[in-house]
Amino acid sequence: MDVINLTDAVPFTTKDGSEIRELLAYRNSGIRNQSLAEARLQPGGATAPHFHPQAEEIYYLLEGRGRMQIEAEVCEVGPGDAIAIPPGLRHQITAIGPETLRFLCCCAPAYENDDTIMVDNWP
Repeated sequence: MDVINLTDAVPFTTKDGSEIRELLAYRNSGIRNQSLAEARLQPGGATAPHFHPQAEEIYYLLEGRGRMQIEAEVCEVGPGDAIAIPPGLRHQITAIGPETLRFLCCCAPAYENDDTIMVDNWP
């Protein structure tokens, strides 16, 4: 049985600039086809615009407020919101409130820096 507590997950910065703590993935468990991580953005912080050719993602917001952009669509998001990000779509999330934006990020297949393509001059 693989049980990983958030306090035991070592934080690192992803290619898009967010701080994540990978909870479950092939790197630390029997999981093979997806990954689950907690991401954090400080107030005013944002991920760099990017897309994933292979991975689909789900963001699930735990704390804070954000502005989510997927291609030309923009909406404000907050705790309890789940966001579907299909593969190949440019996206960015920005922390817009006074507190840290915390969210879970599920990726299938598992998150890889090599599957993160940075986007210049967007939006």
